Amino acid sequence: MAVDRAHVLEEAAALLARRSTSSMDEIARAAGISRATLHRHFAGRDALIRALEQLGIEQLAQAMDAARLDEDDAATALRRLVTEAQPVAGVLAFLFTENQLFEGEEVNSGWARLDTRIHALFRRGQEEGDFRIDLSATWLTEAFYGLVGAGAWAVQEGRVARNDLTHSIAELLLGGIRRSMEK
Repeated sequence: MAVDRAHVLEEAAALLARRSTSSMDEIARAAGISRATLHRHFAGRDALIRALEQLGIEQLAQAMDAARLDEDDAATALRRLVTEAQPVAGVLAFLFTENQLFEGEEVNSGWARLDTRIHALFRRGQEEGDFRIDLSATWLTEAFYGLVGAGAWAVQEGRVARNDLTHSIAELLLGGIRRSMEK
């Protein structure tokens, strides 16, 4: 029986997003395969995490494409990005807790490409005069990731309704970064 690698990664992502300390045995069970089969596809937890990292990067890049970041004003594009990022939020929340992904010389260059695109969106909002300039676009990028990740955890823990998440993230983020027109 052929193992669908994409299915295994999806199941691993779903489980690890809920319970980041899940064992390889638990991941294999969630995917409906044996631990030995899981190890044939992923030499160990690090290899599985790296594969999940690549999946998360690809999914967030697709969300950015779907959000059409270069269209409309930056605030409208940011709202679309928050909406499009929701399906991958749980995986991203898990990946952000995996410190080994962001240390040393083996940092996936995909993160830099994502950061560049989000940074450009915030920078554009600043140049349009809509976003605050006292907060760097780099910081706003990190804040975006943090809110998406925290939102995903809050939904998984049942503290926030999934239907409220997009609105809550967008309003909190935009409320904090919008430039005040009052003097």
